[in-house]
Amino acid sequence: MPAGGTSSEKLLTHHREKHFTSREIVRDVIIGVSDGLTVPFALAAGLSGASAPSSLILTAGLAEVAAGAISMGLGGYLAAKSESDHYMREYAREQEEIVSVPETEEAEVRQILSEYGLQPHEYGPVVTALRKNPQAWLDFMMKFELGLEKPEANRALQSSMTIAASYISGGLVPLLPYMFIPIARKAMPVSVAVTLVSLLFFGYIKGRFTGNRPLSSALQTALIGAVASAAAYGIAKGVQAV
Repeated sequence: MPAGGTSSEKLLTHHREKHFTSREIVRDVIIGVSDGLTVPFALAAGLSGASAPSSLILTAGLAEVAAGAISMGLGGYLAAKSESDHYMREYAREQEEIVSVPETEEAEVRQILSEYGLQPHEYGPVVTALRKNPQAWLDFMMKFELGLEKPEANRALQSSMTIAASYISGGLVPLLPYMFIPIARKAMPVSVAVTLVSLLFFGYIKGRFTGNRPLSSALQTALIGAVASAAAYGIAKGVQAV
């Protein structure tokens, strides 16, 4: 082999594709932060509408953040655990079928490859190669027949911790003004401003990571938070007036 490497290796060295591969983590952060910003914000606005003191709003808000983080984290854990269990069940079933009915599985491989536009003389060697490598065959069937990706190790725990931490981070934002301003009616406008700015910023970042239009994502996220808090504030005022 030449000292400089093959032409293919040189191309790979100069061309490094930049793909974002942490979509699960981003999804967990989005779930945690968006709910964390919105729910405590709506709760604080609702209590402010009921003329509650800042100390009470802060206490209730912190309690909600703690409960919400636990609930959201547990939900994330159970969801990720269910996905992992489903993958392992399908993996075992597909592994057994490759051994017990290899002809059927081979026909499925041919069908899959033909759907990508390959002709029999083109995918024939691929099928033969897969039959000689059972592990590669199994991985191929899991991905291309079932559309399942192998979950990362400790994915369930990682998901729960990420969602919980993100929820706490988002939930503390609307409560910060109530920590420093003892009068709720004065703390509320500051909380509204801080939270809306945070929602806009978070929505913008979310749009950048998810491939959506950042400005549209920012406005949409802020609108959802504003509607939720306005509804809670209006309900509190209505109950107070009764």
